[in-house]
Amino acid sequence: MTVDDKLIEKLAKLSSLEIDEQKKESLKSELGDIINFVENLNEIDVSNIDATFNTVEGGTPLREDVSTQDLQRAKQIIENAPKSEDGYFIVPKIIE
Repeated sequence: MTVDDKLIEKLAKLSSLEIDEQKKESLKSELGDIINFVENLNEIDVSNIDATFNTVEGGTPLREDVSTQDLQRAKQIIENAPKSEDGYFIVPKIIE
């Protein structure tokens, strides 16, 4: 996978970050190094290694799923949102 200006722009848009033109080249290099490292991990054969943990056995205790309506809590959550309208969060469009 190659990291180019188009990918950097897409990542900036998805993350709602502004990236300085001076930092784009170093960011491309750093992201390329990260991707190369992760691709190296794909070459490791782990088929003969047992998992060291399992979330299914023992697992996390579950609580009963009970629906409640707490309007005061909902109001507090919406008040802390960066953008909201009519009781809903307003988020940037990410699907083109």
